[in-house]
Parts: sequence; structure tokens; C-alpha cells
Amino acid sequence: MSKLFIAGEVFHGAGSLSELANIKGKKAVIVTGGSSMRKSGTLDKTIAYLAEAGIETQIFEGVEEDPSSATCLKGAEIMKTFEPDWVIGLGGCSAIDAAKIMWVFFEYPDADFDSMIKPFTVPVLRNKAKFIAIPSTSGTGTETTGLAVITDREKGVKYPIVSYELTPDIAIVDGEICASMPAHVTSNTGLDALTHCVEAFVSNIDNNIADALSKGGLEIVFNNLKEAVENPSNITARQNMHDASFMAGLAFNNAWLGIVHSLSHQVGALYGIPHGASNAIFLPNVIRYNAQATERYPDLARVIGKETAEDLAQAIETLRLEVNNQSAIKEFGISREDWDKNIDYITANALADPCTGFNPRVPSLDELKAIYNACYEGLVYTEELVLG
Repeated sequence: MSKLFIAGEVFHGAGSLSELANIKGKKAVIVTGGSSMRKSGTLDKTIAYLAEAGIETQIFEGVEEDPSSATCLKGAEIMKTFEPDWVIGLGGCSAIDAAKIMWVFFEYPDADFDSMIKPFTVPVLRNKAKFIAIPSTSGTGTETTGLAVITDREKGVKYPIVSYELTPDIAIVDGEICASMPAHVTSNTGLDALTHCVEAFVSNIDNNIADALSKGGLEIVFNNLKEAVENPSNITARQNMHDASFMAGLAFNNAWLGIVHSLSHQVGALYGIPHGASNAIFLPNVIRYNAQATERYPDLARVIGKETAEDLAQAIETLRLEVNNQSAIKEFGISREDWDKNIDYITANALADPCTGFNPRVPSLDELKAIYNACYEGLVYTEELVLG
């Protein structure tokens, strides 16, 4: 028997933010990032809809990209004083992920962050508050996942905190919120959603529902991402990408991810490379690597009119180029000297990453290092690189 894990209620479609006016409660803390949600008017709309529902609000602004545990503790202190019955993550994945961990520390002030790094160790939540996720980016699917990625600044490591306790009670998937998203963010996050579709489909967990969502999400991304990047005011394309992101998130919440994410987490933490951008660099070569151990890629390839695993890898490289994303890690200004200095460290961390355990092929340290080095230079991965 399997259980499908999904946000408790899902409202999707342009204008669905208005559903906040129907929420029952007394107080809500809204956690958001920089100024984009305020500038776009989405924050004010959120406050107004909650006021219509009779809910008092307090705002925690300024969640940084790749949020730290320190930021999460600051937010929890505000919640401790305000005592909300709703925690709302509004904005990009960083804001929503941070809000999830703030929620944990609000309910458990003495919780140990390090102990939660082990998958499925977050304590039982909803003793004090429930959670609403309202994404402004179409990529992570965090609005329906039991995942929050938090960065340890001192160690230079990203930790995916994995627990179904973190799956939101309500998800609002409103494509209008994305209309002000810059092209490079649209591109990066869309490629992240694409990666989720591919990794969930080939993970070592069999799940027919996740498979169908992965295929559907993949098709939507290929049909809409370029349009959303080039014509950001096209709300149909925006909503389609938002739906694809949600579908991909729902897929991987039930089948999990693989070594693309293990590799990405490390370069994001150490070098600040945007997550979707690094995913898009690693994904084609990971397909080539994993194709030695799984025959599932051709099924995905046929969704977009292709045949083989290599066809799929090349189609992703073409889409990556069409939406103006980098094709090599070195394009982010990382010197070969700096890369070589850190390669053993990040490879060891990637091997230990929780996502590695769900990959269809069990990697060795040397194999991950070979993938890293090929992607640093923008080369095609081959098995011979491991030996060389």
C-alpha cells in the first residue's frame, strides 16, 4: 500500500489568491523575501484578503536566497510573541522553505536543527499553527512538498530537510503572482521544475501517480517555458508553468529526487549558483550516467516526440539554450584552481546528500566527481571519464 502526500487543499488558477478571504483563523504571520511581493502589490492583496477573513497579520520580510537556520530562528521568535494560528510562506522557494522551518521552531523552540537533517525526523506539527504556501516562482513545487532546503553558512552546505510534516495545509497556485518575475528567474525555476519531473520519474520508488504527473509536467514545461520567458505577461503560459511546477512537486513528494539535486545542493551552497541553473547543467549528464542502470528515460523522451535517453538529454540542452541558461559551471566565474580546491569536499557532500539514496543508479565517489568535472567544463559525460 502507498499513501499519496499532497497539500491538504489546493486552489489554482489566475486570481486564486482571493481564496484567502475564506480562511478561518485569528492571526497569521506572513513570511516573504526581499521586496518583490511588496512592489508587485501581492503582499498588500494578501493582507487585505486576510483582513476580509478577520485575520490579523504580522510580516517577516527579508528572507535571503538560500535561507539559513539563523534566519529561521529569527522568524520563530516573532511567531513566539505573536502566536499565529497560520504561518504563510509568500514568494519564492526561499521564503516558503524558511517559513516551514520557522514553523518548526515556533512549535518546538528547543528543536535541534542538526537532528532534523536526517530524513523524516521533524517532530509532529500543527499543535499551534497550520501552513499556507503561496509561490511566486514556478519551479520548486515547495507548495506541495515535505521539503525545505536550508543552508549552513559556516559549513557551506545545503541541507534538504525532508518530512511529510512540512507538506502545506493549503497551497495557492495563482499564475498572476508570477507576472512580474524576471526572465532569468522564470528560466531558472522552470528548468528546476523540469528536473523534478525527470528525477521523480526515474527514482527508485515506483509510483504510478508520480509517473503520470512527471510526464504531464514535462510536456507542459517544454510547451510553455520559452513563451513564459519571452512574453512574461502571457498569463496562460504563466499559469501553465505554475501548474507544471505544482505537478512536478507533487510527483517528487511521492517519489523523491536523485543525484542532480545532490550535486546542485553543493554548488549552490558553496558558490551561490542558482539552483535551477545548476540543475539544468547537471541534468543531461546525469541522464547519460543513469541510462546505464534504468530504461525509463525513453518513456519520457516519447512525451516530447523523441526516442532515446540521449535524445532527451539533448532536448534539455536545446531548451536550456533557448531560455538563455548557462551550459557549464565555469561560466559562473569559478576558476579551475578554486574548483579543484573544493572538488573533493563537494563530492563527498553530494554522496552523503539524502537525494542520492533515491537515484536509480548507486554512484561512487569517483563517478560523482567525474560528472562534476564534465559539467564544470561543459563536456558530455562518458563512462571513460571516471577512469581518466
